Amino acid sequence: MTSQLRPAFFMLLILTLITGVIYPLAVTGIAQVIFPRQANGSLIMADGKAVGSELIGQQFDGPSYFWGRPSAAGYNAAASSGSDYGPLNPALTDMVQSRIDALKAADPDNTLPIPVDLVTASGSGLDPHVSVAAALYQVHRVASARGLSETDVQSLVEKNTDGRQFGFLGEPRVNVLKLNLALNALQ
Repeated sequence: MTSQLRPAFFMLLILTLITGVIYPLAVTGIAQVIFPRQANGSLIMADGKAVGSELIGQQFDGPSYFWGRPSAAGYNAAASSGSDYGPLNPALTDMVQSRIDALKAADPDNTLPIPVDLVTASGSGLDPHVSVAAALYQVHRVASARGLSETDVQSLVEKNTDGRQFGFLGEPRVNVLKLNLALNALQ
């Protein structure tokens, strides 16, 4: 029996070192060399301080800021998840209706159709982007709250719109944190 335990223990030790120490260190080292910004969280810096990540949404709820997609996780990365409400669940309908009411109350003069991503949560609950339509829907409210022209704010949305990945994947989108930082830089 000892003759079988010794090689088994040795293999366990070797494989633990390879897969638990050497491989993770090698992958981390390669990532730091080839993709240092992404390997460190794709952080967005402002005034020399990290203010967030390009990959994780943050909550903005003041009228002078663009609002991101609602989060079922409360913008808590540790609790990343979507809601478990199905399309026939009345709680989902009530939640969406309350979000529609809040958008209309925040900007009663807005007659544009409300984009779906402003009233429904993403699968992760941490989506940092909104559609271009969702950003444009908010231009009137943000411009009014900041005393800016709608043309200037709309131009800022256009400057902060990311195109399709590789030119053909996905849809154009707007990173809400980057847009709000650019908005702050205007004033």
